[in-house]
Amino acid sequence: MPHVLYIASECVPYVKSGGLGDVLGTLPKCAAREGVRVSVLMPLYRQIDETWRKKMTFLGAKTILLSWRKQYAGLYRLQKDGVTYYFIDNKYYFDRDSLYGFYDDGERFAFFAKAALDLLPMLDAFPDVLHCNDWQTALVPVYLKTAYQCLSRYRPLRTVFTIHNIEYQGKFDHGMLGDVLGLREQNKNLLDLHGCINYMKGAVVSCDILTTVSPTYAKEILYPYFGRGLELVIRENEYKLYGILNGIDTELYDPGTDPHLTSNYDVGSMAHKIDNKKALSAELGLSFHEDTPMLGMVTRLVHHKGLDLVMGVFDEMMKRDLTMVILGTGDAKYEDWFREKAGHYSGKFSFVTAFSGPLASQIYGGADFFLMPSISEPCGLSQMIALNYGTIPIVRKTGGLADTIQPFSTETGQGNGVTFQAINAHDMLDAVQRGLEYYKDTNLRKQLIINAFASDHSWRLSAGAYIALYRRLTDE
Repeated sequence: MPHVLYIASECVPYVKSGGLGDVLGTLPKCAAREGVRVSVLMPLYRQIDETWRKKMTFLGAKTILLSWRKQYAGLYRLQKDGVTYYFIDNKYYFDRDSLYGFYDDGERFAFFAKAALDLLPMLDAFPDVLHCNDWQTALVPVYLKTAYQCLSRYRPLRTVFTIHNIEYQGKFDHGMLGDVLGLREQNKNLLDLHGCINYMKGAVVSCDILTTVSPTYAKEILYPYFGRGLELVIRENEYKLYGILNGIDTELYDPGTDPHLTSNYDVGSMAHKIDNKKALSAELGLSFHEDTPMLGMVTRLVHHKGLDLVMGVFDEMMKRDLTMVILGTGDAKYEDWFREKAGHYSGKFSFVTAFSGPLASQIYGGADFFLMPSISEPCGLSQMIALNYGTIPIVRKTGGLADTIQPFSTETGQGNGVTFQAINAHDMLDAVQRGLEYYKDTNLRKQLIINAFASDHSWRLSAGAYIALYRRLTDE
């Protein structure tokens, strides 16, 4: 089996800002269980807790050349769950108040990519495959192709690059090429796109295998609406593109053991799910009635999550016999709007501006429906988590939502959710109304819940698909 080094900007349980961290926290563990030797390499951020730092072993340090800059890079190791984790230390770049969002992010992650390659000889074993993720690691395949292929030890290395979200590509001024990246003008064509340096373009062109996080999203990003300017580049490299659906950690997201729930339950003890709805309603100041369904959302408050659709029919939705909770942070216009509505619909709608894992668990466990009206959704993890909790997703058919949620049929009793197609607020409202009608029918409600629990979105199949790609790259 090949030795795979996952290179990423975040990873659960050490640090996380979104779904990328969840994927890197689970995929390597699943690959390790299948016999693959795996390691993970990430920055040593300030946000990584001291309890983890105390378990780390210092392996050494090296000076990294980034154009005219000379920067320290320390390497630490930690072993957990059959996976070896490595951390690159540089306080100038990673001792910050947050993971991303700084004026020099382009320089920070160029350093990370260069340091990742420079430090490979210090790892316990030299890898066979580098699996890079999103724009923060996109320069790894670029540097490997332009600066390291002449080195005999690096020549056999192969790269996989995964696009988790094409919305964020790493776009910077052309002046970065020589002054920061230390690349020659002859390398400009690898990164140049629409008048700027585009890190993700460089990875798409330079990697050996390109993947994204669902089969439908792999097709969508070939076209302008979803490709966000990269569609022609991706079409040129379609021969090496694979769409592999993400999974979830089914042990972590288990309503039978989740410590944040008031009452644990499974498909055979659904009466306890109502205990969670009652407790959540009390905590959030919502009125409670056993037969009144609760609609939940746990989301980043950004445009592509479909929040404008919710806003467009929100008052009409509030006329229905339901309660609703939204948990999330993001753009101020959405936070302000939903905060105002929470005051207007006291007892019926609750809005919590926070990033809270425990409260998210309580929403998955307490809500009857989980709303995801995304304009685009590369994979989506929330709908899979909701299914694991017997909470019925209401989704727009796009990306991974189309691949994981099959519309419920009252005739056949098959399907695990409620879907709509058009980017239209009233189509979304119609889907919500259909869900409410299923809920009123005890038999339909029960069948939907059974179907939800029967859905398998563990990493088992997806990890196997990645392992097949690793083996193909290394001829094993």
